[in-house]
Amino acid sequence: MTSQTEHLQSPIAPYIRKDIARLRQDLTVEQALASIRQQGIGEQIVYFYVLDDIDRLVGVLSTRALLTATPDKRLAEIMDRRSIALPNTATLLEACETFVLHQFLAFPVIDQQRHLIGVVDVNLFRDEIFEFSEKEKMDEVFEVLGFHISRVRDASPLRAFRFRFPWLLTNIASGTICALLASAYELTLARSLIIAFFLTLVLGLAESVSVQSMSVSIQALHAIRPTLTWFRKSLRREAGTAILLGGACGSLVALVVWLWRGVALAAVVIGGSIFLTVCAACFFGLVIPTLLHWLKLDPKIAAGPITLALTDIATLLFYFNLGTLLL
Repeated sequence: MTSQTEHLQSPIAPYIRKDIARLRQDLTVEQALASIRQQGIGEQIVYFYVLDDIDRLVGVLSTRALLTATPDKRLAEIMDRRSIALPNTATLLEACETFVLHQFLAFPVIDQQRHLIGVVDVNLFRDEIFEFSEKEKMDEVFEVLGFHISRVRDASPLRAFRFRFPWLLTNIASGTICALLASAYELTLARSLIIAFFLTLVLGLAESVSVQSMSVSIQALHAIRPTLTWFRKSLRREAGTAILLGGACGSLVALVVWLWRGVALAAVVIGGSIFLTVCAACFFGLVIPTLLHWLKLDPKIAAGPITLALTDIATLLFYFNLGTLLL
């Protein structure tokens, strides 16, 4: 890390603005405007933040939404509940990443109980951290923020190695387990070579589906604060998707096996295995990033190796056990 970027590791606390209007969710638009006039809005205002009775952040309200709503509307009806907030423990680097990822002009800062502490806006980063000129366009600001982040992230190969290598040990361990599983089902493979022919396809499908589910989950975790209700809803949605994907892929491959080799039981084994492994892959793709996020680990680095490792093991267990039972 260079001297020009090492300041990105410092906390955001000195850059938090406190001069923001705090609005209660039970206020009407007319009452909110009166409250804003009374409180003032500081030098700049981009969004209004809506709080509950104990000052917890519950939503965000754009200036346009507030000004165009009817006066008797309550803020709870027009606010966006999917507010993205920065924790007060975040560093400048993490704040920059959030600005680049979502490209909003400001983010609220909250404590562990979601109490609103203040706000940081992109102009602060532009003027005080990277010294952009006033005439630069905002998309250029986001572009340069991303450039500085990449400089920090790629600063030390040794640091990147220490951060990433431990998670790759998961793949080494799972690969060893998969090799042991394959040897344990050696007789099954010997009895039906067609099982061996499609092993790579089944593994590849399962891994692809797990990566898709994992990517969707990580993106969702960036945008919301996960709750048990959110997880249950996401699990139901992912289960429906898994059934459709597994049914379609399993049926198509089973048809290919039957037309090519004419072995109905082998087609059932391979198609059924694909259905089960796709369902498992979707489950791991949702659960692993959510669990890592809850444990305050980085899903972007850790979720991939763990999700793929569990998916590979589940795939071989389903595949070989169905083959042993039916063939």
